[in-house]
Amino acid sequence: MLTYLMDQRGGKTKFEFLYQAIKNDIQQKKLQPLEKLPSKRALAEHLGISVLTVENVYAQLVEEGYLFSRERSGFFVCDEESFLGPTEKERPRPLQVSTPDSTASEYRFPTLAKIMRQVISERGACLSEKVPHQGLWELRDAIANHLWHYRGMKTDPNRIVIGSGAEYLYVLLAQLFGEKKVFGIESPSYEKIKKVYSRLRVVFEELPMDETGIAGEALQQTRAEVLHVSPFHSFPTGISATPGKRREYLAWAKARGAILIEDDFDSEFSQSKKPLETIFSMDGGQRVIYLNTFSKSLAPSMRMGYMILPEPLWNFYEKKLGFYSCTVPAFDQYVLARFISEGHFERRLNRLRRNLRALP
Repeated sequence: MLTYLMDQRGGKTKFEFLYQAIKNDIQQKKLQPLEKLPSKRALAEHLGISVLTVENVYAQLVEEGYLFSRERSGFFVCDEESFLGPTEKERPRPLQVSTPDSTASEYRFPTLAKIMRQVISERGACLSEKVPHQGLWELRDAIANHLWHYRGMKTDPNRIVIGSGAEYLYVLLAQLFGEKKVFGIESPSYEKIKKVYSRLRVVFEELPMDETGIAGEALQQTRAEVLHVSPFHSFPTGISATPGKRREYLAWAKARGAILIEDDFDSEFSQSKKPLETIFSMDGGQRVIYLNTFSKSLAPSMRMGYMILPEPLWNFYEKKLGFYSCTVPAFDQYVLARFISEGHFERRLNRLRRNLRALP
């Protein structure tokens, strides 16, 4: 029976504590591949917590590929050697490009209008001042706090770069590495990734996918030194990389001294109770560039995104591209910073995810 001291969980919720404890035991091989876990009811009684808490923890670990379930048999640890994950029947349905509650008619314009008036009133002359090339501190700090509280990502606001959408950030990354390094991209992948890299004459290889992510053989044979992946619901296939595959990406990057670009455009819409762990968090800030935008989570017209550079790359970025001016107006940044810091953005994401889980 699994034993964890629930009364020593500190400030964590019972869900967070149990989820992390089981995941750590799987990663550290204290729980062996294909080992059967206790039933939900048995573990709940043993730990003195609700069956619902255990059920949610098991569901999250299934969603992330650490566990799989067999009908009338229970839950088992995934076999990482073969990257065993949920069966097709158990695998979450890929999300469509358009999600419910993302249309303009559903957008909370009264809240946004109120924040706009407050920004105009309180910021005044600041709105006409030149914005730092990385973007306003207020927005970078709000993003860092959001990622910590909502995603469990430890980030430094000083290494966040604000830009006008994903395509602009692709351009920066192409200019940062594309002159001397070969890129690897998923095949098939989001069409604009190929178009941007082709336009900027970046040499790239298209790497075929299997059901867990980029095929292992293709990864080992590629000449790429920069790997651009969308590990959750890669477009257009809807494939999500398993935890084993994500660790394979990191091991590959470490062995080659390569860089990973984590294009995380969709994971905030996971139907699981807890947002999925990012490769950026798994890496510990050494070789993963994290990239996300607000176009899908807020509105397509919100041409604003951000990337987070690992510390070893920051000086290189500053020296090579630090002369660029920020492409997002100060007013938009102040408004979004307040929208995030006052909790409106997190509530919106929670509402979107509840709507997705309610779909038939």
